[in-house]
Amino acid sequence: MKTYTPRPRDIERRWYLIDAGGVILGRLATQVAAILRGKHKPIFAPHMDTGDHVVVVNASGVRLTGDKQEKKLARRHSGYPGGLTETSYSRLLATRPAFAVEKAVRGMLPKNSLGRAMIGKLKVYAGPEHPHRAQNPVRLSLGQVPTWSGLPKPPPVAPTGPQPKAPAKRSGAKPASAGPRAKRSAAKPTTAKSTPKASAAKSQPAKRTTAKVATTKGTTGSASGAKTPTRKSLAKRSPAGRKKKKGE
Repeated sequence: MKTYTPRPRDIERRWYLIDAGGVILGRLATQVAAILRGKHKPIFAPHMDTGDHVVVVNASGVRLTGDKQEKKLARRHSGYPGGLTETSYSRLLATRPAFAVEKAVRGMLPKNSLGRAMIGKLKVYAGPEHPHRAQNPVRLSLGQVPTWSGLPKPPPVAPTGPQPKAPAKRSGAKPASAGPRAKRSAAKPTTAKSTPKASAAKSQPAKRTTAKVATTKGTTGSASGAKTPTRKSLAKRSPAGRKKKKGE
C-alpha cells in the first residue's frame, strides 16, 4: 500500500464561523489553528495547506485566565537600537482585540511560507458583524470538530485540445524469412516492351562501335590501296627532268 499524498484537486475549502464572546484566548487559538491547518480532515498532510477558512466574531469579548491580562505583555521591535515596545494585554484587548486573536493564532502555525498562507484564511472582527455572508459559513462552538467524511469528489474536467494517439502495438515475433529464392522472386519483373527512348539510347553505343570499325577499315584500305609511283612522276621528281623543262 502506497502512502497517500493529497493533490490540489483533492482539497476542498469550506467556511466556518466561531463566536469568541467570553472564550479563553488560548483555547480559541488552538481550535482555529487546527482548522486552518486542516487537521480535522482525513487528507491532512503537514507539508500542504489543506485547511479551511475561519471567521471569528466578537473578538473583543476574549478573556485571559488568572492575572495574565495585567502581567502578560505583547512585545514588538522596530529593528533599531532601543526600538522595543511592550504593551499589556489589558490595553491590547481594549484597543486592538482582532490583533490579539491573530497574534495568538499565528504563534501556533508553521513559521514559514506555509504558515503565512494559512493565516491568510483567518478573518477576525471585533463585533458580531462580518462581510462573509455570501460564503454561508457553518457556525461552530468551542471544542466542536467539523465533520468530514471521505475524500472530496473533484468536479469532472472536460478534455481540452486534441488527445494524443495511442502508440501502435508491435508484434513480438518477427516473420520468418523464406530464403534467398523468395527475395529474388519478390523483385519486380522486367517488362518486355521498351520505350523508343530506351531503344534509341541502347542503339547509340552500337553505332559508335561500327563507326570506329569503319575508320579502322578506311585506314587499312588506304594503306593497302595506295598507287605505285609511275615513270612520269619519277621524272618530275628527278633533277634531270627539271633541267629539261628549263631548257625547253
